[in-house]
Amino acid sequence: MKRKKHICVIGLGEFGRELARQLAKDCEVLALDKDERAVEAVIEEVHRALIMDVQDFHSLSSIVTPEFDEAIVSMGEDLASSVLATLHLKKIGVKRIWAKATTEDHATILRSIGAHEITFPERETARRLAAQIINPNLLDFIPLEEDYRVMDVAPPDDFYGHTLAELELRKRYGVFVLAIKELVPQRFIFLPSPDFVIKPSDILVMIGKEADLMHIREMTAPKI
Repeated sequence: MKRKKHICVIGLGEFGRELARQLAKDCEVLALDKDERAVEAVIEEVHRALIMDVQDFHSLSSIVTPEFDEAIVSMGEDLASSVLATLHLKKIGVKRIWAKATTEDHATILRSIGAHEITFPERETARRLAAQIINPNLLDFIPLEEDYRVMDVAPPDDFYGHTLAELELRKRYGVFVLAIKELVPQRFIFLPSPDFVIKPSDILVMIGKEADLMHIREMTAPKI
């Protein structure tokens, strides 16, 4: 079984809470905040949630260790706490540190003391929204619920030489082919026709429930 990532989320404002909840679906999440109500809001949804003043290095280092894969500092509005938390995580030796910034100067400080990645959530959300309005695409109109994914899948041997219509993927597996990535020759076919014949050099871009997509992926695994 694949080891789950161990991730620490520091700062449980609206951004931090939602980030912790989403990460907890696939990762072991430690959530930290000095506000009791903020901690209580996520305590049932993450692996561990604690009330803590992360400006205290000894308290933080007693809980967060170098074994953590990543940490996210999401206290962008509290400059002092944001800077100290990032500095402490670097001193502890966390492998990868993300930090939320509110200004370019704030971002420069965070990078200089050890943040590997800087995020501006409001700015990035605005850019994505603008791009969707200016140049909408199919995925913007597909509500991907918790267990649905879009995934690249190599076709199992049984698919070779058959058309999409013959394979009846929606009926048999509950998945839909959005596109085909042909490797020989290289080209991208969006919404392929039902008479498209699957080749060993094709990659199927599929949408469906994660369990169903993984089932098809497992069909390509070598038999032991």
